[in-house]
Amino acid sequence: MRSKILNFLIILTSLVGFLEWGKDKKLFLFQAEAEIISKLFTNPTSVIHPLTLLPLIGQLLLLITLFQKTPNKTLTFMGIGGLGVLFILIFFIGLLSLNLKIVFSTIPFFVFVFLITNYYRKINK
Repeated sequence: MRSKILNFLIILTSLVGFLEWGKDKKLFLFQAEAEIISKLFTNPTSVIHPLTLLPLIGQLLLLITLFQKTPNKTLTFMGIGGLGVLFILIFFIGLLSLNLKIVFSTIPFFVFVFLITNYYRKINK
């Protein structure tokens, strides 16, 4: 049950990633994801890019684990990997631009990834 809760929290924290560029342009990842999903059905070629599809597939894999009796460890880590690519990029963008809002928006995701990694490590012992 704990792994389901942690997977759910990883999905939630992946939605609150924050991006900011220019003088007045801001976007949370849940807003970007809604736009990507809507464009996926209307204009799929405009959203076919690894940085849009990998995190989306990662979220779908984590969502699948929520409906399994015992979440599959492989699916969990594949989902984390798909989302992790985007979150590492966002984290470094925040560091390079010295934007603490961007950096701090990625911290909850990394905390829950750390917690689920430790959880699976303890189960395997």
